[in-house]
Amino acid sequence: MPDILESKNLQQLIEVLSADGYRVVAPTVRDNAIIYDEIATVADLPKGWTDKQDGGNYRLEKRKDDAFFGYNVGPHSWKKFLHPPVTRLFRAKLEGNGFQVVPEVEETPDFAFFGVRSCELHAIAIHDRVLIDEQFVDPVYQARREKIFTVAVNCGQAGGTCFCVSMNTGPKASFGYDIVLTEVLDGERHYFTVETGSEKGAEVMSKIPLRKAEAEESETAEKIVAETVLQMGRYLDTTGIRDLLIRNYDHPRWDEVASRCLTCANCTMVCPTCFCSTVEDVTDLKGHAAERWRKWDSCFTLDFSYIHGGNVRSSAKSRYRQWMTHKLSAWIDQFETSGCVGCGRCITWCPTGIDITEEVRAIRETEVSD
Repeated sequence: MPDILESKNLQQLIEVLSADGYRVVAPTVRDNAIIYDEIATVADLPKGWTDKQDGGNYRLEKRKDDAFFGYNVGPHSWKKFLHPPVTRLFRAKLEGNGFQVVPEVEETPDFAFFGVRSCELHAIAIHDRVLIDEQFVDPVYQARREKIFTVAVNCGQAGGTCFCVSMNTGPKASFGYDIVLTEVLDGERHYFTVETGSEKGAEVMSKIPLRKAEAEESETAEKIVAETVLQMGRYLDTTGIRDLLIRNYDHPRWDEVASRCLTCANCTMVCPTCFCSTVEDVTDLKGHAAERWRKWDSCFTLDFSYIHGGNVRSSAKSRYRQWMTHKLSAWIDQFETSGCVGCGRCITWCPTGIDITEEVRAIRETEVSD
């Protein structure tokens, strides 16, 4: 049976995390969107706000209640804190007849991620597999990842572009958290059910007023999550999806979607699992100092697939096909999992409303058998 945290005591959770040395990062409202940033109090949370999402459309609206987590996911994902958009890898200084390389030593922050959804926990797990569990380890990601404290929140509503149920990634968090909350607004009652997933989580919650949940309170929380399962705005049939996309590499649907794709890279920038990057070297005018920087990149940019002699993917068709087939097909071969967690960001933040679930459905429904 879970514990009960009254909403009036939510501030104490933030204070305990701050006192333990964590920089608390949570959803907050800025620039007419819900984004992730450092917060100090519950007043910084998007209390009473929700979001309406559809293909190429995102709007904030006021709720009729004071829910702290009554929204879905916005344009930010947690990867920007674990796999930063811009990272200096090293510096080099001219000394005598050669250059002395100065390794970059980052002061790694201790973050408490506050308000992480189940689909995002799965996205972080995918990055763990790609960036630290394989043969070559990303030291920047590893150093940041080891220090994260995670407060997850089970979803109480689904968004217009959500399809986490299709990907078996939500809406209920099942792993990867230190604490998981389920928000309940029941008449005049406003509380959270609390479950811990680690010793660190139990230690933090031991410092906050809690009581054991009554059976009815626990059932109410479970019902909220169960209802969210039925609210998905999108559906993706993943049956045999790896082979489906491989078989249809020359399907005419790729030309149709390319006619709408702007190759703007929005989908890859908002995606919580895309991790592609490029490396840039810069120097001062005298040639006495140089730096190497890693920056987020995208398979939608022309330079990304440039090799000596030309560009491997010069058309919008080839770039969109590369992105979708890698995300839903080749990723399975590489990492034994899909690269999609069903968060719906790529649909919402596509300027032309291209819908990955619709593209798969169109190919599946019009596949021509040999």
